[in-house]
Amino acid sequence: MENFRPESGPGPKRRGVRGARRLTLGMVATERLADDFGTVSEGGQVDPGRVLAAFKAAAPYLRFGPRVTQAIDWLFRFTQVQDWQEGARPIVWPSAAMQMEALCLSEAQVKRLNRLLAHLGLITMRDSPNGKRYGRRDPRGRIVEAYGFDLSPIAVRQAEFREIAERGRARFEALKQLRRRATIAVRGIQQIVETATELGIAEGWARQADEARRLVARIRRIEELDEVTLGVTTLENRQADLRGRLEAAIDTLKEAALGGVESTNMNPKGLTDEPHITYTNQTLDPADHVSALRKRSSTSGGAGTSAGGSTRTGRSGDGKEAGHRPTGSRAIKPEIPPDGTVFRMTPDELVRLAPRLRAYLAKSSPGWPEIVEAADWLRHDLGVSKPLWGDACLAMGREQAAVALAIVSTKPSDHFRGSPGGYFHGMVARARAGELNLARSIWGIRAASGMPRPPRSHACDASRSI
Repeated sequence: MENFRPESGPGPKRRGVRGARRLTLGMVATERLADDFGTVSEGGQVDPGRVLAAFKAAAPYLRFGPRVTQAIDWLFRFTQVQDWQEGARPIVWPSAAMQMEALCLSEAQVKRLNRLLAHLGLITMRDSPNGKRYGRRDPRGRIVEAYGFDLSPIAVRQAEFREIAERGRARFEALKQLRRRATIAVRGIQQIVETATELGIAEGWARQADEARRLVARIRRIEELDEVTLGVTTLENRQADLRGRLEAAIDTLKEAALGGVESTNMNPKGLTDEPHITYTNQTLDPADHVSALRKRSSTSGGAGTSAGGSTRTGRSGDGKEAGHRPTGSRAIKPEIPPDGTVFRMTPDELVRLAPRLRAYLAKSSPGWPEIVEAADWLRHDLGVSKPLWGDACLAMGREQAAVALAIVSTKPSDHFRGSPGGYFHGMVARARAGELNLARSIWGIRAASGMPRPPRSHACDASRSI
């Protein structure tokens, strides 16, 4: 009795008739669905191409595997247009051998696949008395008799497939947008943490960035829309909270910096992710404009504006070479004299005086545009932030800002009470107040390097007004 196996040995057959198949509840429901084909085709003709397209569009969202889609696509190859007209039934009867060869399946696999298609509500089987598949058509190609695969359930479900496909596409787009928002949020958190690190206030903030990255990794694996929405909302709220904390910390540092230029660490690195913007179309304050005209008139020996109203022309080098600018919070960008010098100094001489610029130059004989670009790279080494560099370009002009930065690069580290960035911040503040004398600093560097002082000229005298 211990070795008794009910399924072994002869016994009663499970099928009363050879070829009859055992039905499941799903297969019975599919047969009832196929009976509604007459209602669908009533009054016209069903387009088999659109039926198949609707099924294929919905298949991914119904989680139908590729084998199911391939099998239905293959069965549709045997149907004809007249099979979908009113009063007909779209039945196809390819042999099992053809199906095995076309789908690269074994006989057992084909049987399981056919039952699965019926269970999923896609086809129903029309069995002949002898269990074989066959059919015949009349001279007009209409089916007279057929036993095989009835494709009616797919036609009946065409509207359902379209709705599923539309909902699936909408859900996919929603998930795509949510995941994009998650990526933006985690990058924003990373930028905030990096900025806080440069400000020296990032203690404990690195953990926030790590947690955000782990949460994004989980969001990318989740398919439930509600869960993804919750995760993205959490990320965005965390980003907003960290940004508020960072802005509050920056305001605190700015308030502390108002007490002095070099006595307090001005945090020269600042917000490294903000764009570098040099303003060239600033509207001048009237008081600044009057002050500029007075200084220009005194420097040029009384040469005021011309009849045409031009205030920036006059004798060559009048205040331009020395970087002359009006006082106040806004400035006019100085122009380079016709001889191509700034403070009677060529770009090559500036590189010799400030050799740290050379590492960032693309060519051996640079012009002032290359000098400005190299200074923009050099500022990283000196701890000068992009906003501070932009303020310097606005206050002095790009070329003179590059000269000022080069002067800072020549100073030894023990020269600064705070940092090179704080020292440069002080130079910018003095430039705004009209108290910066870069020409004197350049003469001092020339003297320290043993280079001869250039001959005195009207331009040199004009530079003393800085």
